[in-house]
Amino acid sequence: MSTLLLTRSEIETLLDVPALLPALKEGFKSYTQRTIPAQRGRSLLPKEGSSTTLLYPGLMTGIPAYSVKVHAKFPNENHAIRGLIHLFNSETGELLAVLESSYITAVRTGIASALAAHTLARQDARTVAVIGAGVQGRWQIRALAKLRYIKQVLVFDSSPFVAGRFVAELAREMDVKLVPVNTLAEALIDADIILSATWSRSPFLYSGMVNEGAHISTLGADELGKAETSGDLLEQSLLICDDRDLAVLQGAVGNVGLTAENIHAELGEVLSGHKRGRQSDDDITVFASVGLAWQDLVAAWQVYQTALEKGVGERLEFLE
Repeated sequence: MSTLLLTRSEIETLLDVPALLPALKEGFKSYTQRTIPAQRGRSLLPKEGSSTTLLYPGLMTGIPAYSVKVHAKFPNENHAIRGLIHLFNSETGELLAVLESSYITAVRTGIASALAAHTLARQDARTVAVIGAGVQGRWQIRALAKLRYIKQVLVFDSSPFVAGRFVAELAREMDVKLVPVNTLAEALIDADIILSATWSRSPFLYSGMVNEGAHISTLGADELGKAETSGDLLEQSLLICDDRDLAVLQGAVGNVGLTAENIHAELGEVLSGHKRGRQSDDDITVFASVGLAWQDLVAAWQVYQTALEKGVGERLEFLE
């Protein structure tokens, strides 16, 4: 059986973003019943500041395939994430498809963050702060705007030029007031929802900086040595993660010296009703995400099925 090869530009035309949102929501619910724990391997590359991340296998009930993603992160490059998702038949091991990884990773991560923010934020939360005006910030706002009305987005980045470009780009596609700000304090002063996705290796969100009743989605601490939210802020918050073990081993929780005891629930437990999310309008809620391989599988399987229907992609026989 030949393998389907799909480029980033092809995936952009094939991925159904609105349909992916309910699929990921159901995926989080299903993940709470997992029998195989998430696994993640990481190895260093010689280039300073880069890393290679290997995600072993992405599994999801109802999908007759598994995925393995290999990608590397290069923060100073134009395309900061480069890699491939390999999609295998789970019965035979046949390699069904090889897909460029960065677009799927950005979209599914943004949707997961927005889903958590919408679930955990106050119902009347309307002002959003975006910390880190990169690709991930764009997808978080795009997804959140499909879930709830947003009155204003305050955008902060260490580079004012990057923040301005972010605002100019999204202003062309969204009917939302977008404002670039010069300081982190300006972004936070009125924020009901804080969406953070940076390369930071030390916390910059501390207790006392965040409004009472606010929600934070922190995506930057997705591997060892990275942190955006301080331990004292997490300790006083209602802390939700995507995977308890990974959040402690190499995520926002363990990276600031906290343990599983500080975690209230996984997002899937809240979505399925097994655990309660926000307790009151005064709670500060935090969603700490490392990103999970099954999300790649759900998105890649959707893309693969659509590619077969439309006849998109090139084929290669690796066993020739």
